[in-house]
Amino acid sequence: MDVILASASPRRKELLSKIYNEFRIIPSDIRELVPRNLPVDKCPEYLACMKAESISKGRERSLIIGCDTSVLIDGKILNKPRSTNDARTMMHLLSGKTHQVITGCCLYYQGRFHSFSEITEVEFYPLSDDEIEQYIKSSEPYDKAGGYGIQNKGALFIKGIKGDYYNVVGLPVARLKREIDSFLAQGNTAEEPPAPPKKKR
Repeated sequence: MDVILASASPRRKELLSKIYNEFRIIPSDIRELVPRNLPVDKCPEYLACMKAESISKGRERSLIIGCDTSVLIDGKILNKPRSTNDARTMMHLLSGKTHQVITGCCLYYQGRFHSFSEITEVEFYPLSDDEIEQYIKSSEPYDKAGGYGIQNKGALFIKGIKGDYYNVVGLPVARLKREIDSFLAQGNTAEEPPAPPKKKR
């Protein structure tokens, strides 16, 4: 089977290799915009489906895997920091608190879609100003949701974790394997990608 990962993330590439020895990478180039009335915890799954759908045309015989990860704290989504000040703000928000890491995944194959979200809770130790400044001077925060990498020096901030560690890295690989197996076994059971919620009048 031709398998396509709709993500350029090297971390997702490494994790997907635990499921498939061979697959292609075709990153999606969609604008990552979500409807205003979409619940924040559903945004990663929505974007994952948009990514999978965007490269699905003409690839009906390929299994396409779309993914998106966000950090959620105090009802606010933290995506990738756009600047040093942005990264600094994120670290202060996360310091001494528990946040959620949500990865949405979407599968496409032969005109069918299936999507799900995995949530992991992560607690940070209180961080000193010096710790934050040293961290944001590195290149590590700027390509990661929430501005930290749990698999790198960001691990030094983690007091506790509840849920799938690999979900925080960027792909809930154990659940993904089971979701793929179930999805492919369903055969002709069709499922549409999640539609944006209707606007309230």
